[in-house]
Amino acid sequence: MLNKIWAGMILLSFFCALATGRMEALSQAVLEGSQQAVELTLSMAGMMCAWTGLLRIAEQGGVTALLSRLLAPITRRLLPGVSPKGEAMEAVSLNLTANLLGLGNAATPLGIAAMKALVRENAQGEPLPNRAMVRFVVLNTASIQLIPTYIAALRAQYGSASPFDITPAVWLVSAAALIAALGMCRILESRRRHG
Repeated sequence: MLNKIWAGMILLSFFCALATGRMEALSQAVLEGSQQAVELTLSMAGMMCAWTGLLRIAEQGGVTALLSRLLAPITRRLLPGVSPKGEAMEAVSLNLTANLLGLGNAATPLGIAAMKALVRENAQGEPLPNRAMVRFVVLNTASIQLIPTYIAALRAQYGSASPFDITPAVWLVSAAALIAALGMCRILESRRRHG
């Protein structure tokens, strides 16, 4: 569906430029947009490589095990049935840490690894997805960001004088989103149990 929307927008732009005699402006915009996309991708790739490397070093150095223990009081309540000292909880903690640091793109592969570990750990044989998996997806999607790294990098790329000045707003919005998402998750879980 999204491909059809994009194709429609491209065709509409082409026909509007043709009808108004602005084909040269359209060509110029396409070239400039392509160049900016490549520049943005390269600058983001550098940041993502650096943070992903640091997260890998943290994992090898045992920092993820420490994070898992620090986050255990929260994750134990939010992810029922998951072993607090198991591989799945370490993977979940690493994903949550990446999200706390505002590294949404780096958190994606970590989230996939965490979900695979949750599937392997489903020793109770519950139907999949189980409650812990659903809650993990909610935590991953509506995560709190302490440092909005990705957004700040985008703002810096486009000339913001103080790219991190949005941090308090990000804290507020991400906390509200997480509370609302977990609340809805709880409501739907209770309906499922009673319904």
